[in-house]
Amino acid sequence: MNHYFTNDDVKSSLQKIKVTISDKTFIFNTDNGVFSKKGLDFGSRTLINSVLSENISGKVLDVGCGYGAIGIILSSFFNIEVNMIDVNKRAIHLAKMNIKENNALDVCAFYSNIYENVNEKYDVIITNPPIRAGKDVVYKILFDSKKYLKNTGTLYFVINKDQGAKTAIKDLNEVAKVEVLKKYKGFFVIKCIFN
Repeated sequence: MNHYFTNDDVKSSLQKIKVTISDKTFIFNTDNGVFSKKGLDFGSRTLINSVLSENISGKVLDVGCGYGAIGIILSSFFNIEVNMIDVNKRAIHLAKMNIKENNALDVCAFYSNIYENVNEKYDVIITNPPIRAGKDVVYKILFDSKKYLKNTGTLYFVINKDQGAKTAIKDLNEVAKVEVLKKYKGFFVIKCIFN
């Protein structure tokens, strides 16, 4: 079984998908071996739509960016600089293609296993974490984000109630101010400001 958070050598089958958010249309190159290759997944769409109602600014890090949909879409709505990271090399290759495809001038993508290649602090970290990678990986993304956020920085993420949303909220409440921005069809969009 190939997972989107590994670098297994699966046969390439490049395709383009169209994504429309708030009357803006984006074209994304996707491929085998990356998450949600057939279209923008429901969790990411819910996360994007929720964050669009927030007033985000500054520099943003998209963790586990896949082919780059979240970071590229948000950069087109907000005047922000976005870095996107993923452990999947094919995803990073696609994200770089999609930066060009969507003329996303203030976006860059680079390889990083969680935060290992991240060397700066951000105003916002956003993620649709790779649930199938397991709780340890998901919690490392969520809890270690504090080290890569500025003092006033914010973490946004989406998680399904059947995949640990309530436990994540309870555990994060011990170290952060946690707000559920949206609950929609089992998905929770969560905003965290660390103490």
